[in-house]
Amino acid sequence: MKKRILIINGHPNRESFNFGIAAAYKEGAKESGAEVRSINIADLNFNPNLQFGYQKRTELEPDLLQAWEDILWAEHLVWVHPVWWGGLPAIMKGFIDRLFLPGFAFQYRENSLFWDKLLKGKSARIITTLDQPGWYYALIYGRPSVNQLKRSTLQFCGISPVKVTYLGIIKTSDATKRDKWLYKIKQLGKRQG
Repeated sequence: MKKRILIINGHPNRESFNFGIAAAYKEGAKESGAEVRSINIADLNFNPNLQFGYQKRTELEPDLLQAWEDILWAEHLVWVHPVWWGGLPAIMKGFIDRLFLPGFAFQYRENSLFWDKLLKGKSARIITTLDQPGWYYALIYGRPSVNQLKRSTLQFCGISPVKVTYLGIIKTSDATKRDKWLYKIKQLGKRQG
């Protein structure tokens, strides 16, 4: 089965291990016959600040318009990011704030607490790097970045299922450990999951 996959890398540093993770997933997915596109958020030219909230519309820059077209094109979204202070990098949060808007990703119903999920039919995988084991991040901190991205953003907009892969402890990992993680991620790409 040939799936349309979009890899969204939220790390601002091109020399980070997250870029290697995104490349490994892409390689595996392409080997399986998937169509793959990539977004490196750090390469986009846009203002990450949702300056007026939802009170006044800020026009989307060309890079964000193209990113939105890529999101609509994709059947499966792969989000790669580090966890910083329990959450997403600021540039990634700004990308979501600016793009996942009412009328685009969801739509509130008039005089109702409920909303329409406009991104139904898509699935996602979150691959997140940590400086602690994934089980510790979940048990001690309640995995706030995953709750924010998976539950409060992706599932809120209708994307389901959303699976999560934790890679950590990054700061103490050696080349052998990182090679094992890259192999694991490449296999995820081959399974297009």
